[in-house]
Amino acid sequence: MHFNRLRLSGFKSFVDAVELIIEPGMTGIVGPNGCGKSNLIEALRWVMGETSAKKMRGSGMDDVIFSGTTGRPARNIAEVVLQLDNADRGAPAQFNDNDEIEILRRIERDSGSDYRINGADVRARDVQRLFADLATGAHATALVSQGEIGGVINAKPEQRRVLLEEAAGITGLHSRRHEAELRLRAAETNLERLDDVMQNMDVQLRGLKRQARQATRYKNLSGHIRKAQALLLYLRWTAAEDSWHEARRRLTEADAQVTELTRGAARARADEAGKVETLPPLRQNEAESAARIHRLTLAQERLDEEERQALALAEQLEMRLQQIRNDAARETEHAQDSTARLESLALEQKEIGALQATQQEVVAQTEERAAMAGQILDKRERELELETDRIASEAARRERLGAEAAELGQRLEQAARRIEDLDGERRSLITISGEDIPSDDSDAELDQLRRAVAAARSETDAAESARSEAHAVEVAARDVLQKAEGELARSRAEADALKDLLSVNEDDLWPPLIDSISVDAGFEAALGAALGDDLAVSSDDGAPAHWRDLPPLESAPPLPTGAAPLSQHVKAPGALNRRMAQIGVVDDQASGDRLRGSLQPGQRLVTLDGALWRWDGYTVRSGAATTATTRLNQRNRLKVLQDEVGERTKTVNEARQAFAAAQASESQAVAEDNDARTRLRDTLEELRACEERRSALTEERARRESRLAAIDETVTALEAEGESMRLRQTAVAEGLSTLSDPENDRTGLAALRTDVASLRQEATDAASERRRVEEEAVTRVKRLTAIAEENVYWQQRLDSASSQLEQLATREAEAGVELEEAKARPQALSEQRSRLLEKLADAESERRQAADVLAQAEAELAELAQVSKDAQATLAEAREERVRMEGLVSQTDQLKSDISRSMSEALECTPAEIASVAEITEDQDLPDVESVEARLERLKRERENMGPVNLRADAEAEELSEQLDMMQSEREDLEAAIARLRQGISSLNREGRERMLTAFKTVDGHFGELFKRLFAGGEARLSLVDSDDPLEAGLEILASPPGKRLQVMSLLSGGEQALTALALLFAVFLTNPAPVCVLDEVDAPLDDANVGRFLDLVEEIAGDTATRFLIITHNPLSMARMDRLFGVTMAERGISQLVSVDLAQAEDLRATAYPRKPYN
Repeated sequence: MHFNRLRLSGFKSFVDAVELIIEPGMTGIVGPNGCGKSNLIEALRWVMGETSAKKMRGSGMDDVIFSGTTGRPARNIAEVVLQLDNADRGAPAQFNDNDEIEILRRIERDSGSDYRINGADVRARDVQRLFADLATGAHATALVSQGEIGGVINAKPEQRRVLLEEAAGITGLHSRRHEAELRLRAAETNLERLDDVMQNMDVQLRGLKRQARQATRYKNLSGHIRKAQALLLYLRWTAAEDSWHEARRRLTEADAQVTELTRGAARARADEAGKVETLPPLRQNEAESAARIHRLTLAQERLDEEERQALALAEQLEMRLQQIRNDAARETEHAQDSTARLESLALEQKEIGALQATQQEVVAQTEERAAMAGQILDKRERELELETDRIASEAARRERLGAEAAELGQRLEQAARRIEDLDGERRSLITISGEDIPSDDSDAELDQLRRAVAAARSETDAAESARSEAHAVEVAARDVLQKAEGELARSRAEADALKDLLSVNEDDLWPPLIDSISVDAGFEAALGAALGDDLAVSSDDGAPAHWRDLPPLESAPPLPTGAAPLSQHVKAPGALNRRMAQIGVVDDQASGDRLRGSLQPGQRLVTLDGALWRWDGYTVRSGAATTATTRLNQRNRLKVLQDEVGERTKTVNEARQAFAAAQASESQAVAEDNDARTRLRDTLEELRACEERRSALTEERARRESRLAAIDETVTALEAEGESMRLRQTAVAEGLSTLSDPENDRTGLAALRTDVASLRQEATDAASERRRVEEEAVTRVKRLTAIAEENVYWQQRLDSASSQLEQLATREAEAGVELEEAKARPQALSEQRSRLLEKLADAESERRQAADVLAQAEAELAELAQVSKDAQATLAEAREERVRMEGLVSQTDQLKSDISRSMSEALECTPAEIASVAEITEDQDLPDVESVEARLERLKRERENMGPVNLRADAEAEELSEQLDMMQSEREDLEAAIARLRQGISSLNREGRERMLTAFKTVDGHFGELFKRLFAGGEARLSLVDSDDPLEAGLEILASPPGKRLQVMSLLSGGEQALTALALLFAVFLTNPAPVCVLDEVDAPLDDANVGRFLDLVEEIAGDTATRFLIITHNPLSMARMDRLFGVTMAERGISQLVSVDLAQAEDLRATAYPRKPYN
């Protein structure tokens, strides 16, 4: 099967649809960094089922959809299609109907991915398994991304095991084993749950059988309770009828009394109403007198309030006059202050004007002095700066040359000591370099340990096989035991239920005769039909109804011809001999109908299915079940079950013995397996320790050789460096001799600095004087402005004080007039109060007279009202009595209605039918209600003590039994499935180990050959480490490039590590070739020579296998060797495009157009 083409649309930077043709040979993909080359490889991984957004260089899977640029909008859908050539029909069976297979993966933003194969929707797992079966996939070794070579180099041995798994082709095997283990765990969990459910259902079944017996007793108690309820309701109904008639009689008497008392109360109300009519005029007269007194009292209170207000007003006016006088004095003082301040400001303004006249001349003189001092200072400062720079430069050069001379001396001494130390180390390494060469004995020990590991692995495989076989035997024995125990439990449960049902009540004084009868199987219905309820009677003479033991009849008539005595099949007490002797058994219904005319008095015929013909003509057809028949069937069934329990107990014991033996065999096999694994682990540990010792010696020798070479190089470099430092010392000494005397420089510089400081002070003083003069001028200007503002303020304040004085004089005059008026007001108010008091005395005398007349009339009205009230009270009592009687009648009506409703709800009958329901006769003496209630309570309590009763227990028990049978069948299916899954997982593990070991040998061989080709010599091999199980072991790489000893890959140089990792990847690839191989910039760390070897190898593999190579590269040598090139460009920012050229075809065209000349 081959990969033909890859189509992308909306995937990352490929917004427009592009198609990558994957043809035989080597296809190169080139382009600048960041143009989208790796997006093609990621599209290939994505369509093969990659589920990790991080490995697609995104935070979420929606990041693979084109996200838009400044010129192109974002897309909501990305789609990648991979077309496979299936002409060889190498695909799995479900996809093997077409010559081409098209795998499509499509993602819609915020909606997830969906997969299709040839247009049919499939799961991601189906796509991943399809590619895994083709030895490729999203994580296959054949897809080598950027940095993956470094990943192989830095990976731990257990992480490299995935390379072997892919070479062995067990990647799909792993997923199938994982699915099988998940199904096994699910099946075992279901089996445990099913066992729990079956145990619970078995307990429920036993409970339901007990509930069925309780239901029968419950129904009997319910019948007695119904009869007692009917009797109680009947008694309550008759009592309610009597109460109703008595209440109707008393209601009639109360109606007559109310009518008479109503007439008397009406007369009393008429007398009271006549008296009430005379009261309103008297009350009106008394009210008018009281109103006049009230008005006069209010007028007196108003006069008192006006007098208080007049006195308060006079006091307020006096206080106001005093306040006005105080305000006038304060305003006069403010006017005087304002006048004085205005005069002072005018004088100050005149003085400032005189100073401003000479201001310009003083400022010009100070500016001229400051400018001259500044010019002289600038000149001397420039001279000081130049001299300071010169002296500092020479001092720095002198210090630098001195430090360099000292450093050169120290470095020469250190170099000499270092050369001495390295010579000593060289002599030491040369002395011990030959003492630790590995001997032949260590090689023999290593070979012996490897053979021991192989033998231990064989023992482990054999022990594991024996362990699996013993486990299968143990599982089969467990299944047999569980099945036998289940059958025994069911038989015991049924037997226990029948024992409980048939058990004789020890409290029963007269046990029924049926419990002492034994009947042959099949004759239960015949005996039950013949004797029926007579079997429930006791044989005890003390019982009210019993069977008495009598001697046989002397002249008993014989049974009709063709009828066999039933006594031949029944073992019964002697009390039944007479009855049994007269019962015959016939074969069928026709025989009974034919012989019933020949029956003598006391005789009867029965059939096995329960039909009965009695001598007096009484006939029962077959199928009419009786309690006796049921009980006899149950007794015979109990005997059969007891026999089954014995046999099944024996079977269970045998199964337990077999199970114990299987467990012992399995335990022994497990112990042997563990011992074999322990021996293998110990042997592997010894082998690993031996290999580590040998590797350590090899590494140490290589390290010493490398150290000797480094010492030689270091000594040569140190000697050359010493000669260079001595030449530099001579140059430094010559430079120091050309510098001036530092002491003379310091003296001249100090004199110059003193001169500059003196000039700087003079310039500072001149500048300060100029600033002072300027500041005084500014201050005077500001003061003149402030004086003008203060003049305005004080003038406004003077005007305000004058205005206030005029207003205060006016207010003082007005307040004086108001004060005189307020002092005259109290005298006028006193005269008005005297006249008002005289009128108030006259009004109070008139009111007392009107009140006396009204009191006399109200007393007479009160006497009449009392008479009317007494009459109304008597009438109310009579009415209340009538209402009570009406309530009693209503109550008795309600009681009858309640009793009738209780009859309808509880017994579904009417009051007319209750007597027949209670089975009451006309001449029957009825008990009292209390005794009936007590009996009803006792029956209900007895029924309640039974607790909840399941009336559907029989039906539910039958349904539950059917469910148990169905679950047992399901359990057997589950056990068979578990056994198959365990066997399948063991087979998968065994196949995986075999294929891993085979693949390891093949990969190891290819790795050694490829290593020699890439390195032009040397040696390399692989080793399984860290576990005795190939499925869990790690993969270690040991390599020896030409001229070096064998060592682990981590000790090689960077380029050597890259070539070694490539050799391993190609070795895996050759072991299990994939349809396509992708190499993303794997030639980046290689030099030109190694790139050539690498490309030779790729070209050879492409020619020998059907693999098609996609190579992303920036190397010109790699580009030149490709069969065709695809260029990825980004002409528009953020948008990738694909262009292609067939190099082989181009060369053919060029050769045709321009034929080459033959070489001389």
